[in-house]
Amino acid sequence: MSQLAQSPGRLVELATYPAVHFQHCADKIYGNNRPGDEADPRFQAESWQQFPWHAWAENFCLAENWWRRATTEVPGLPEHVERTISFIARQMLDALSPSNFIATNPELFHETIRTGGKNILHGAQSAITDAQRTISGKQAPGLENFIVGKNLAITPGRVVFRNHLIELIQYAPQTESVYKQPILMLPAWIMKYYILDLSPNNSMVNWLVQQGHTVFIASWRNPDAADRNLGMDDYYRLGAMAAIDFISDQLPKVKIHLMGYCLGGTLATITAAAMANKGDHRLQSLTLLASQADFTEAGELMLFITESEVAYLKNMMWDKGYLDGKQMAGTFQMLHSNELIWSRMIHDYMMDKRRGAIDLLAWNTDATRMPYKMHSEYLEKLFLHNDFVQGRFTVEGNQIAPDDIKLPIFAVSTEEDHVAPWRSVHKIHLITPCEDITFVLTSGGHNAGIVSEPGHPGRSYHIHTTTHGQPYRSPEGWLDSAQKQEGSWWLAWHDWLSQRSDKKKTEPPVLSEGLCAAPGTYVLQK
Repeated sequence: MSQLAQSPGRLVELATYPAVHFQHCADKIYGNNRPGDEADPRFQAESWQQFPWHAWAENFCLAENWWRRATTEVPGLPEHVERTISFIARQMLDALSPSNFIATNPELFHETIRTGGKNILHGAQSAITDAQRTISGKQAPGLENFIVGKNLAITPGRVVFRNHLIELIQYAPQTESVYKQPILMLPAWIMKYYILDLSPNNSMVNWLVQQGHTVFIASWRNPDAADRNLGMDDYYRLGAMAAIDFISDQLPKVKIHLMGYCLGGTLATITAAAMANKGDHRLQSLTLLASQADFTEAGELMLFITESEVAYLKNMMWDKGYLDGKQMAGTFQMLHSNELIWSRMIHDYMMDKRRGAIDLLAWNTDATRMPYKMHSEYLEKLFLHNDFVQGRFTVEGNQIAPDDIKLPIFAVSTEEDHVAPWRSVHKIHLITPCEDITFVLTSGGHNAGIVSEPGHPGRSYHIHTTTHGQPYRSPEGWLDSAQKQEGSWWLAWHDWLSQRSDKKKTEPPVLSEGLCAAPGTYVLQK
């Protein structure tokens, strides 16, 4: 309030906001958008066009935009204060949306009249049942039909290497000849690896193998209290480098396409920088999926990761030696409360139209833990202090920096990512002097935008390659120059990989008996 009081121009704007912006809000609700706007999915049904519901929606949109202007970009307001105030305002507005109440939601109103209120009764019973299941630790209905090794993570392969931190899976070839350079995938250890090998129809691993690629993937151990002292150096040495060393032993003198997803992408970038710093040239390219290396604009997650919150988390982790993945679920839900909280309440519990279980939901409930030391180092050194970009981050005692990376990079971001916002991912253009960076902005969120197999309806992406020596383009400038393509970005990535692999294909490498069949044992740890 004190900062607003010192901003007479903003006060005048807020006072006149309803008269000036009413039509713009109405356009946004019903999809008649200006460039850069998105229609509000809460008010897209035809029934919202009728009186009085369209009036409630328009007035709510106006109030929502007014509060956004009142709590953001206020001159002199510190960033952390702005994040907190705007977040609280948005949470309150999301809860008060007319879509959340029977009388002000036409779909819900008509359904309640049609069923005589049975939808509310049955929905309440479902909510109580789900609450009981959550308290008792049971799965949601239908998820028991998704079993790792039965209908999830079933691409044929073998665990060919194992240490305390990873099982390395090599997948069986499905083509008569393959590209010479293999792909090594580093998923995030905040998730089970099979996000990249879900059902056969949307498995990235299976699709790549069908295109003639030799694919390896790291399946991370689910740490427990005994692993409390595993740090970032361990994830580098026992994770990324152990996998690279094994592949190099099996395929000598062959370079590797390194790919990292989410936190695994951060590790892949650190690994590429550390290898370049030591003159190790075993990497052919670097692919980063929804990954950040520069955390100065890491989005709304910064609201929950402050010096105070990190100290609190460290104290909480100290007793157990790890952070339970379930403890993070509420945070991610609040970042996207419309889709993950309120829309579920309306659809499942008030409309009584429960969503069926899907493979992505089954994977999402398969939570993992994170060791005390690693998570503390990640939050403090990378997220809070941005040591990697500043040249202060050390790997096994050696200082490294992203400036050492000279590999071609393929970076993918997603439009609705609240974990790794695309403008933050775009900063890869600022921190590496690579020969070329191909940047992709795809539709969808942090997970659904990545699991975007060819043939998936409604998918599209923007793509543009920046070569060494070209001037820097801001995220908005990049978007203006990028080409929009319909369909899956997987096809563009496959073309990019094939162009950076030997033109002449070879016979598939021999798949040894290994230690056990994929998906291995670490992925089954609870």
